[in-house]
Amino acid sequence: MSWFESLILGLVQGLTEFLPISSSAHLRLTAAFAGWHDPGAAFTAITQIGTETAVLIYFRKDIMRIVSAWSRSLFDRSMRGDHDAQMGWLVIVGSIPIGVLGITLKDQIEGPFRDLRLIATTLIVMGIVLGIADRLAARDETGGRHRVVRERKSLKELGVRDGLIFGVCQAMALIPGVSRSGATISGGLLMGYTREAAARYSFLLAIPAVLASGAYELKDAGEGHVSWGPTIFATVIAFVVGYAVIAWFMKFITTKSFMPFVVYRIILGIVLFILVGAGVLSPHAGESAG
Repeated sequence: MSWFESLILGLVQGLTEFLPISSSAHLRLTAAFAGWHDPGAAFTAITQIGTETAVLIYFRKDIMRIVSAWSRSLFDRSMRGDHDAQMGWLVIVGSIPIGVLGITLKDQIEGPFRDLRLIATTLIVMGIVLGIADRLAARDETGGRHRVVRERKSLKELGVRDGLIFGVCQAMALIPGVSRSGATISGGLLMGYTREAAARYSFLLAIPAVLASGAYELKDAGEGHVSWGPTIFATVIAFVVGYAVIAWFMKFITTKSFMPFVVYRIILGIVLFILVGAGVLSPHAGESAG
């Protein structure tokens, strides 16, 4: 991998990680469209450490408060009813599905799941799911003819059941094209949570999963055509760009709909199907060399 490739892929990772459009799919597609080798699952997981570091910094006050309350609750029974202490346990509970499936499906994640036809399918299907969830949320928030405004749930109402459902939704993002934020936010909206609550928990839930995945894949870094230097460079670029995207996205969702992302996902999926069907792109473009 050249330094230019790592620059572009780092920018793509930072721009797409927190948007509901799938960063892993966009890294895969960027390489395929440019005629580069597939950067691979290890490169994707390690560069996500950069974007997740941006989450740690952006949400540092929330994270420190949650970690502090959770740690004290281990020894102080009176703290176990504290919302922040409970959030610590809920993040742990919600991380179980992706941990189990990530290990179980490792070979599929690094192989068949990277087929461009599967990515096109997940882009379209999850785009439709996100659109339905967004529409339901908008209906509750604005009401309308013969309807009253319905109050949506905040994170204070999050329990073990919903935390596990969020976790299962996050685990779906092991398939490129699904999108970690897209799946968890869609799940949250369908369960009746506000856009901000769903997005906030999505980002917090991703921290242990992404950091553990990146640490696990470190052993495979530097193998094949991807060396350590470009990987670290891409990770730094992803961190800088990712921080700016978080700040923008958290403001965006308070007043805007997810429909632009829905339309983008569906169009990209259709275009990808057309290109593969016409023979312009191989469904396994770059894989053999990657």
